[in-house]
Amino acid sequence: MNALIKLEIVRALRNKKYLFFTIMYPAALFLMLGGTLDGTTKVMGTELTMPAFYMVAMASFGALTAVLMGNSERIAKEREKGWVRQLRLTALPGRGYVLAKTAGAGVLSLPAILVVFAVAAAVKGVRFDAWQWLALTGSIWAGSLVFAALGVALGYLASGDNVRPITMLVYFSLSILGGLWMPTANFPQWLQNICEWLPTHAYAGLGQAIELGGAPRAGDVALLAVYFVLFTGAAAWLYRKDSLKA
Repeated sequence: MNALIKLEIVRALRNKKYLFFTIMYPAALFLMLGGTLDGTTKVMGTELTMPAFYMVAMASFGALTAVLMGNSERIAKEREKGWVRQLRLTALPGRGYVLAKTAGAGVLSLPAILVVFAVAAAVKGVRFDAWQWLALTGSIWAGSLVFAALGVALGYLASGDNVRPITMLVYFSLSILGGLWMPTANFPQWLQNICEWLPTHAYAGLGQAIELGGAPRAGDVALLAVYFVLFTGAAAWLYRKDSLKA
């Protein structure tokens, strides 16, 4: 399994398109969305400044891009090319393949997080205590594993021809409704009630709680844990189902 994780990392780092869209793109979006805002402007109903809000939002968005988009498309294409069928002939168990894909994608989300943090600190003067920077990095990185598992599931759910539009629909829907593009406080109340149950809403909440000087809310952590179990279970079930077709 370790060899497969290393292979996934090396392949991704050689992909210039990956490096742009998962590392540079979120930082550029931060400059577009949060870079022009006054550092004293607060998010509605909180003490969180807009640049700090968008720093966590775009770091989370970058990690989401790395683990969701990359995983789903690579897996769908590997299935079509027969690479997955070859792996089944090795000693690697099905759960090892799912965990390797999830872990490999998770490692690749870290650069996206750090680059957004560096840009926010350099351009907008965002400042936190050392423990907050460490906690922000750890929580956003760990939370991205939830969406890495979703990426594996989508890669087995869709074919190589339709995996991109399906993933893009899920990707943008979760990003926008989860509050990664704008505060959900701006939404109608009925929509806010729905958004609170989305994994991306809980994901963004991890970093926002830390920025305000506290620990992530237990409800957000629990919701992400439930989604991780569901997505991982779905990925494992779809893997076994795909194996029966081979």
